[in-house]
Amino acid sequence: MSYEIPAFRHPNLPTNKLGFTTKDYEGAVSTLCAGCGHDSISAAIIEACFEMSIPPHRVAKLSGIGCSSKTPTYFLGNSHGFNTVHGRMPSVATGANMANRDLLYIGVSGDGDTASIGMGQFVHIVRRNVNMVYICENNGVYGLTKGQDSATTDIGSTSKKGEPNALEPIDLCAIALQLGATFVANSFSGDKKQLVPIIQAAIVHKGFAFINVISPCVTFNNVPGSTKAYDYIRQHMASTNTVDYVPHAEEITTEYEEGTDELVTMHDGSVINLHKIDPKLDIHSRRSALSLMQEYKAEDKVLTGLLFIDSDSQEIHETMNTTDTPLRELTEKQLCPGTAKLDAINQLLR
Repeated sequence: MSYEIPAFRHPNLPTNKLGFTTKDYEGAVSTLCAGCGHDSISAAIIEACFEMSIPPHRVAKLSGIGCSSKTPTYFLGNSHGFNTVHGRMPSVATGANMANRDLLYIGVSGDGDTASIGMGQFVHIVRRNVNMVYICENNGVYGLTKGQDSATTDIGSTSKKGEPNALEPIDLCAIALQLGATFVANSFSGDKKQLVPIIQAAIVHKGFAFINVISPCVTFNNVPGSTKAYDYIRQHMASTNTVDYVPHAEEITTEYEEGTDELVTMHDGSVINLHKIDPKLDIHSRRSALSLMQEYKAEDKVLTGLLFIDSDSQEIHETMNTTDTPLRELTEKQLCPGTAKLDAINQLLR
């Protein structure tokens, strides 16, 4: 069940370039547990899209099954939406993207939906470099089925059940890097200042942008001993960089000293301004990101921030040389050119 947000809003709310207020980017009232980190992620998505003046009707949001997969109901209520079956969101996102390349695709999943039943789907959407933002709301627990450990639960971490996890966890950022993801970031639902610009950078990135967000479950996994609890993450979080998204209209052209800032120019001319805190991270090197992640993990620290970006990536439409026109806009004559054309194609395949 979902509830409507009251229509009344203060008349002096700020507007973006489209004349919209944040209300135009909201959805239904959340029915998640009070204090759930997933709601903070929804708020970050709303703020990111509002600040970028993205037309809500140009967004397609998709999800699978789980607490996290309920959240698209709570943001961008005027956008297209599709709630798929458990773990199958990547297939639907790929098909929708191939049919209409002109929409902005935002997929929301969870650690169960991605790292367990949907792992096979996740692997292929990464390697295909589908042009979309994929957000995994990772709480290390199966909240809808009463708190069992998920595949991302760290060894020794305890949930409300009290049993320490004995199995090796799946590191989704590491897997994404190894499979060739062209944008990988790790963040925390309680760090909105970092998360909003990361989402904005992912939106303008051309290719598959993966954001793993540690999002504590206040009901089953926000207890002493859990490595995904609010207190633990705040005490063990280490940031790779301070991230700021700079819109195209305010593009920075100043040169910065080496080791201080990293400017990442996106394909539409937008720029991410990265102020480096840890000089050991080269965000253009997968090896550097994986090495630093392991180094911090050995110190019981969670590395957050933008881990890797390939600014020259080719998304799936470029790789497959598809038509610039969305399939839904092709005419019958274009889709069915006749037997002569079909015979010519068949000859090429012989």
